[in-house]
Amino acid sequence: MKKYIIYSGILIAGLLLGWLLFGSSSKEEQEHNHDALTETNQIWTCSMHPQIMQPEPGDCPICGMDLIPAQSGSDGLLADQFKLTKNAMALADIQTTIVGKGNIDGNTIKLSGKIAENEEANVAQVSYFSGRIERLNISFTGEKIRKGQLLATIYSPELYAAQQELITAASLKESQPALYNAVRNKLKLWKLSDNQINQIEETKKVKENFPVYATVSGTVTEKLVEQGDYVKQGQPLLKIANLNTVWANFDVYENQIELFKKGQKVLVTTNAYANSEFKGKVDFIDPILNTKTRTVTLRVVLSNKNDLFKPGMFVTANIDGAENKNREVLTIPASAILWTGERSVVYLKVNPDQTIFEMREVVLGNQIGNEYEVLEGLFVGNEIVTNGTFTVDAAAQLQGKKSMMNKVGGRTMTGHEGHLGMNNSSSNEESDHTNMNERLVVSEKFQGQLKIVFNDYINLKDALVKEDSKNTTVNATSLLKNLAKVDMKLLSDKTAHKHWMSLANKIKSSSSSISKTSDIKTQRDYFKHLSSHLINAVQLFGVKEKVYVEFCPMADNNNGAYWLSKEEKVINPYFGEAMLTCGEVKQVIK
Repeated sequence: MKKYIIYSGILIAGLLLGWLLFGSSSKEEQEHNHDALTETNQIWTCSMHPQIMQPEPGDCPICGMDLIPAQSGSDGLLADQFKLTKNAMALADIQTTIVGKGNIDGNTIKLSGKIAENEEANVAQVSYFSGRIERLNISFTGEKIRKGQLLATIYSPELYAAQQELITAASLKESQPALYNAVRNKLKLWKLSDNQINQIEETKKVKENFPVYATVSGTVTEKLVEQGDYVKQGQPLLKIANLNTVWANFDVYENQIELFKKGQKVLVTTNAYANSEFKGKVDFIDPILNTKTRTVTLRVVLSNKNDLFKPGMFVTANIDGAENKNREVLTIPASAILWTGERSVVYLKVNPDQTIFEMREVVLGNQIGNEYEVLEGLFVGNEIVTNGTFTVDAAAQLQGKKSMMNKVGGRTMTGHEGHLGMNNSSSNEESDHTNMNERLVVSEKFQGQLKIVFNDYINLKDALVKEDSKNTTVNATSLLKNLAKVDMKLLSDKTAHKHWMSLANKIKSSSSSISKTSDIKTQRDYFKHLSSHLINAVQLFGVKEKVYVEFCPMADNNNGAYWLSKEEKVINPYFGEAMLTCGEVKQVIK
């Protein structure tokens, strides 16, 4: 019995010793493996340049600072990600949609374009002989003329001498018929008619001034000479366009070319005649690709006998998409997309269980109804913001993340930081404020002062709608004065103070530029920037009033531009009467 007790004790002691020796080492090995795995998946970034993302530690290639773990913050977000609170989501009515594939079945494809002159019907009215323009009967560009109408009278020394030769040759036509015929033919080359030549021969009187008649009917698109000018033989006097037919030129991206063919039916619409549709067919597809825009021109010839279409007018084409039937594509709503120049961006919800977002650039294809094809940037199952996109973009801008206007992300550096770098304490202070996307709590008095600035902006916008450059300047000056009266001491919160300082400087710069020019086009260029900064200010601080953020995709040379309005109805400040209702409401700031 004692022997079994001793054997059992030895066995238990051996098991205990084995567990102590091998069990602990196994645990250490597991922890080591876990640490190694964590280290392998760790992404390193720069506190000064968060766009830098590397799989291992080292120095920042831009500023040389030590890289830090990208997920070292308490929120565990990557450099380009940011989080919205549930309160912010509800306040801005932010909604998301899961991207899925669908079939195009019987939908039309929309293209944007402009009306242009029909080049096949354009002519240049030239002078067939050298001389001085004694009288020009065309007063202005745009004047309509008819074939055979007297355009000008010209005194020509060469023609004067040729008439004298004819009178002399006429007396010798029996003895020298070849000379006589040569002189007559010379006058015919100068486009003198047989009746004119016979009249000179019969009356034996030399005409000093000869008429120039219109060879075609049409509209004068350019005056190339003025009365009293000396012109050479063959020199153009006027450019004349026959606008009975016009071209509608549309841009087609290279990925869309296969969808179109000559002869396809087209329905053309324009904001000038909102309730009308005009039928046409694809007449020509340019065989040469524009390497700058990556597009080709698709041409539609339109009848214009009633002078409804004006060259330069914006139009939209709805083209039969028969070749697209049953083709599976990835589409997203137009409300999900923000445009800036050549870039199209959406906001991706990276975690279905958390309100974490990041910007994603996409390559778009055809517009199909109220949706766009997505060629690159998204996959089936991605969740994207489809309502409140502008609010989410404003949150990204405020937190220094990648956004519509900031394609690389990163916090804006001051000159001091650029030299000294940013230490960990300042970085932590920046990241501690997790609700920067929410409207900041400020006093009603501050909101009232900001509203005065906002009202000046609305007056400035209305002046641009009326194409009144003088009042645009006046309202920009008034905005600057009231901006200077906004009391920053009313902002007790450091974050609010910092953001207002930044936005106020940008608003001041844009308004000042508008006030210093009387050119309406230049004013509109600066208005684009002013609108962007003021949208951020109203979003962040509020003006105790519902405000509409509106967008026109054709403004800024088809790059698109935003503006603020007090009313939901779109009245476009970038085009005025030319395209008064072009645009749509993109966001409502409550």
